[in-house]
Amino acid sequence: MLFSFLKRKRTNRLHSIVFYNLENLFDTVDDPDTLDDDFTPKGIKKWSKKRYRKKLYKLAKTLSKVGLASSGKPPALIGVAEVENAEVLQDLLGAEPLRKTDYAYVHYDSPDERGIDTALIYHKEHFQVLHSEPIPLIIQNEDGERDTTRDILYVKGKFHEEEVHIFVNHWPSRRDGDVETDYKRIKAAETIGHFMTQLETELPDPNYILMGDFNDEPSSKSIQTLMQRDSLYNPMEKLHSPFRGSANYRRSWSLFDQIIVSHNFFNHQKGTHSFAHANIFDERFLTQWKGSYKGTPFRTYAGRKYLGGYSDHFPVYIQLKLNT
Repeated sequence: MLFSFLKRKRTNRLHSIVFYNLENLFDTVDDPDTLDDDFTPKGIKKWSKKRYRKKLYKLAKTLSKVGLASSGKPPALIGVAEVENAEVLQDLLGAEPLRKTDYAYVHYDSPDERGIDTALIYHKEHFQVLHSEPIPLIIQNEDGERDTTRDILYVKGKFHEEEVHIFVNHWPSRRDGDVETDYKRIKAAETIGHFMTQLETELPDPNYILMGDFNDEPSSKSIQTLMQRDSLYNPMEKLHSPFRGSANYRRSWSLFDQIIVSHNFFNHQKGTHSFAHANIFDERFLTQWKGSYKGTPFRTYAGRKYLGGYSDHFPVYIQLKLNT
């Protein structure tokens, strides 16, 4: 009985922080201002309300389970990418697996031409928003015009009683080549770095949590640009492997989805949080069960073909222990 009590007590101190690229979470309504035509009932993907509701349920089920086995409770913080608007976030939190959890969210519409954004979902019992803003990512393309991409979402808040500074990212893709687009992601890293420098003129030692689909590996130049700040630690470096990742392209694993924290999370002072561990949530139910892509993320679409899965990414998460 005593062992069981102590185990529950330790578990209750763990809090999960998650990032999940939701792979094109669009509603079925055509937005005339964005390139969302494919994800409408008459679009090439035949995106129907039935398919939309099915995806919402599957994503909600996934988020409700991340870190549950070790913490005993749903995540405290969830960063997401590829959400179309505030309405799809409301629908996601209203889906049956999440609707009883006291979640709220922070979201801003970004200038991305497809209309996909990032957002932060937070458990109101554990987190209080103090301030939030989108940080524009100003990048010029080869023609000298602005390359409209996702903003970086910044949220300052109280995680229990500890102030934290969160950045939710979805950096520019490699669609036009990884080398050719390197400068865009390096610019994103520099943009965050400049923002941090400004924060540090007012705050002596801020607690940072950076999460997102960075479209780069932990060893890439853009991530290493971030890591030049000695205050940061990337636990995803130890998870990086040719045999495992958060996404799989042409049978090659990548770990573009990462959560990076500041070294403050390695103290054990009462009322603060300490880093416990990091992982990829690649449970079997999220994977293709057979065929040549067995074990890879069970996605919603493969090109135009509807598969009915979850996402083309696995969630990643860390757990922090509340020191009491």
